[in-house]
Amino acid sequence: MATDWLGSVVSINCGLTLGVYQGEVSSVDHTSQTISLRQPYHNGIRCPVPEVTFSAMDIKELKFLDFQNTVNKPSSGQGAATEPSSIPPGRHGQSNSTTHPHLTSSSSHSSAAPITILRRAPSGSVNSRGATQATPKKPSVRNGGAGGPMRPKDDECFGEGTDEDLATDFDFEGNLALFDKAAVFSQIDGTNNNSSRAQHHSMLSEQKPVSYRHDENILQVKPVIYRQITVPQHGGKDYCTDSGLVVPSVPYELHKRLLAAAERWGLSIERRLETIGVCSSQMALTLLGGPNRLTPKNVHQRPTVVLLCGPHIQGAQGISCGRHMANHEVEVILFLPNFLKMQELVTSEVNLYSRTSGKQVASVKDLPASPVDLVINCLDCHENQLLREQSWYQSAADWANKNRAPVLTIDPAVGEQHQTVEAKWTLSLGLPLPLAEAESRVYLCDIGIPKLVFQEVGIRYHSPFGCKFVIPLHSA
Repeated sequence: MATDWLGSVVSINCGLTLGVYQGEVSSVDHTSQTISLRQPYHNGIRCPVPEVTFSAMDIKELKFLDFQNTVNKPSSGQGAATEPSSIPPGRHGQSNSTTHPHLTSSSSHSSAAPITILRRAPSGSVNSRGATQATPKKPSVRNGGAGGPMRPKDDECFGEGTDEDLATDFDFEGNLALFDKAAVFSQIDGTNNNSSRAQHHSMLSEQKPVSYRHDENILQVKPVIYRQITVPQHGGKDYCTDSGLVVPSVPYELHKRLLAAAERWGLSIERRLETIGVCSSQMALTLLGGPNRLTPKNVHQRPTVVLLCGPHIQGAQGISCGRHMANHEVEVILFLPNFLKMQELVTSEVNLYSRTSGKQVASVKDLPASPVDLVINCLDCHENQLLREQSWYQSAADWANKNRAPVLTIDPAVGEQHQTVEAKWTLSLGLPLPLAEAESRVYLCDIGIPKLVFQEVGIRYHSPFGCKFVIPLHSA
């Protein structure tokens, strides 16, 4: 009975170690309990050997993929393997049900699904248990002449086998070793053994100008010196700009001598007031919102700024700032107490401010009770610290602290004690003074002092402003 299964196409599952084999049964030995397959496929890849023999101990599961009836086989063995004969359905079902239990082990599920490589029988379909049902075919003149059987469409397209050995992988490493990269690149670069070509290439390279990338600097890069300002008398605190340049603070005496030297060379107090007014007003307009706030479509929401000024030079600087802001359509309210005698510079700035649309008040009661957009503090004086004890000063400082508006202090006074008006920003002139530790942000204003004037008072100066007139300073 073992010869009845010769020529059948089976799938043998030998577990995870050996894998799944498919092929045509060539011999079955009951004595040694072995089965042999010819033209085998291992895990879907054709084996390099023509025949493989399996022991019954290694077989986990055996499935029939195609039956060959030896009774109706042609005399040629090759024909029996390729063109099975048609068998009635009853005979197929009976033979499968009686012989399948002897060839299949107790395991009913395969760990890896077999891949059918060989052709299917044209006369039947295979179910999960191996039972095949034959379907009769009508004779057709197609592909076989009159009276010949019609070949299925799959056989017409995929019927021809391939003899290529799919088990051999392409040797990438070996083929890459055949490529001589050094010789190819030397030929590209013109550095091969051909002396004439190398000489010609060198002559062309000498004549061709050197080209640089878009991110390559043609100038020799020098080390950056961050401390470019040195002072004879240090104020005790260093600041640094956004670019990392160190700006030292100076004591008030040195700062005063610097301004006096600038006046001798023509930078008068009037010109300095005008420069300070322009720079401080530009900073204040930026703090108010800049172009997002001051637009023709936003005339109904003009910002309101209150100036708190005293009867001294610092107060004149604040009045000059308020005049420029009023010229930019900002509602400015100037607080300046009535004094019997004020400096001439303050009087001239007040007269010029009166020609704008800004308001002027002399009492704290006339200041707005609601919060304003910005408060500019110019109450302190470097020369007279006793002003803080006067009633008008204390009233104005109390109003500024209670108004809940951000405060900008211009040219704050030097002192170890805490500032009377809590400022969010402070603006220093020329070089910063050693201010008391506070949470306010320090800014520096360029008031136009030439470099040689700094040298006159012993300061080695290099401008840290770059393209701006007002820059922020950070604690070093």
